[in-house]
Amino acid sequence: MSHTLGIRQAQKQKTRQAFLDAALALLEEQSLSSLGLREVTRAVGVAPTAFYRHFRSTADLGVALVDEALGSLHPMVRTTVSTAGDSEERIARAIELIARHVDAFPAHVRFIARERHGGVQPVREAIRDQLARFAEEVKAELAKDPQAAGWSDDDLLMLAHLYVDQMLITASLFLETLEASREERERVTQLATRQLRLISVGRRHWLD
Repeated sequence: MSHTLGIRQAQKQKTRQAFLDAALALLEEQSLSSLGLREVTRAVGVAPTAFYRHFRSTADLGVALVDEALGSLHPMVRTTVSTAGDSEERIARAIELIARHVDAFPAHVRFIARERHGGVQPVREAIRDQLARFAEEVKAELAKDPQAAGWSDDDLLMLAHLYVDQMLITASLFLETLEASREERERVTQLATRQLRLISVGRRHWLD
C-alpha cells in the first residue's frame, strides 16, 4: 500500500512540476496576469480540472514559481557579500555568481524581473517577502565585517537592501545580453563593478 502511495505521490509531484515548467515557458512572452489556465493545461496535456489538484489559481501557481526561482538562491546571495577577501574580490565574486545564475536560469530571472512590479498582487508580495529575507540574510553577513562596527541595525538593513537591489539590477542587465557579443557582456560587467564600487565607497565613509 505504501509503495502505491509513493508512486502516486511521485506522479503528483511530476505533474505539478510539469505545470510549473509549462507556465514558465509560456511566461517568456507574456505576463502572469495575461496567462490563462486553459493555456497552461493545454501545454501540459491535461484537462483544466486537473489544474485544481495542484493550485488554487494562476496566482497560486505564480507564487510557487517565485519559490522555485528565489527559494534556492539564499546561499548564493549570502556568498556574494561574504566577508572573505577584499572589496574588489567580493565584487568580482558577486558579479561572476550573478552572471552564471542568469546564464543557467534565464527564464526564472525574467519571470522575477517582470512580475516584481506586475499586476498579480500575491506574486508581488511573494517576491517582496523573499527579497526581504535576502536583505535580512545579507545584513547578518554584513554585521560580521569589522567595517560594521558602530553601524545601527537600521543602517545595516538599508545597506543590505541596496546590495539586494543591485543584484537584481545586475541580473537584469546580464539577462539583456544573453545573446550579445563578448564585448557587450564585458561592458555590463564593468558597469556592475562600478556600481558596486560606489556602494562600497559609501559604505566605508558612512560613519564619517
